[in-house]
Amino acid sequence: MTQVKAAVCTGFGRPLEIETLTIRPPGAGEVEVTLEAVAICHSDISYAEGIWGGDLPMVLGHEAAGRITAVGPGVSGVTEGARVVVTLIKACGRCANCGAGNPTLCTGGGETEPVFARADGSPVKAAMNCGAFAERVVVDQSQIVILPESMPPEAVALLACGVITGVGAVVNAGALRAGEDVVVIGAGGVGLNAIQGARIAGARRIVAVDMSQEKLEMARDFGATHGVLATGKAPWKAAMKALGGKGAEIVAVSVGAIPAYNDAPRYLGWGGRIVMVGMPASGAMAEYEPVIPAFMGQSFIGSKMGDVVIARDIPWLADLYEQGRLKLDELVSGRWSLPQINEAIADTNGGAAKRNVILF
Repeated sequence: MTQVKAAVCTGFGRPLEIETLTIRPPGAGEVEVTLEAVAICHSDISYAEGIWGGDLPMVLGHEAAGRITAVGPGVSGVTEGARVVVTLIKACGRCANCGAGNPTLCTGGGETEPVFARADGSPVKAAMNCGAFAERVVVDQSQIVILPESMPPEAVALLACGVITGVGAVVNAGALRAGEDVVVIGAGGVGLNAIQGARIAGARRIVAVDMSQEKLEMARDFGATHGVLATGKAPWKAAMKALGGKGAEIVAVSVGAIPAYNDAPRYLGWGGRIVMVGMPASGAMAEYEPVIPAFMGQSFIGSKMGDVVIARDIPWLADLYEQGRLKLDELVSGRWSLPQINEAIADTNGGAAKRNVILF
């Protein structure tokens, strides 16, 4: 068994602990990836805080890049040494959802043999099918995509979650048509990608809504045409003014805050779609007046991981990056080492960071 350093969550709400774990070799259909970079997503922080539960101890991290260093039986089309992005999207390819082209909703993945273990043999869960706060991971082949050598590892890592979730929310789930208006509530890592997804797809006007003026200015760099402070009185009125007196065709809620979900319908126009991206804590409840979406023909759409098909969407986004049309380097706020992971998490929790990245 190979030994790796990993940041382990041993208690909800507690700092992660750096431990030496053993990692098993890849089994049938699996690959081992030695990581070069892993970004810190707010979902990792939410899990570490315990708002969705989970089994402890566990290794978090699901937005990663690295090189294949071992291949299990039955794997085809990949070779050792290839640079890959590692996602949490594990698709069986056989269930009804996979067959319908919705691999993010796969129901046939199932549990696999534990990947990590402590010296005494007790298992440590690889959270979200990844466990990428570690020097190496073992994942299903369906979770990786080979990307160009020309891309830096930080850029590759960002394509695993935040970018595909944000871009996919408006392009895939929201089915944005060129010329439509978009409001994005929350201009953090996912929100900025929803904004640039709307720009790439040809939105007419893109209004960013956030609590921070600094983030609104950042949003303009990613393609927002207008910015509205959520702290103002009736910010939806300012958004509608920016849209020429009408509501938006798409309102993407990129934050897991209940006030954002309560207010989202107010930004919406006739026949508009709310795309629900941000994930509040389990049990949190939002409210809306159902007669309005019923009368105005509006819809609420859940979007898990941007409804992506990684073999289709990630190469497309990588190509846009290499053309200079998709901003990835600009999303990296800081670069940290694995022993600094709790500092990086604290910095992310501070609210100003777009994406902090751990480099191995």
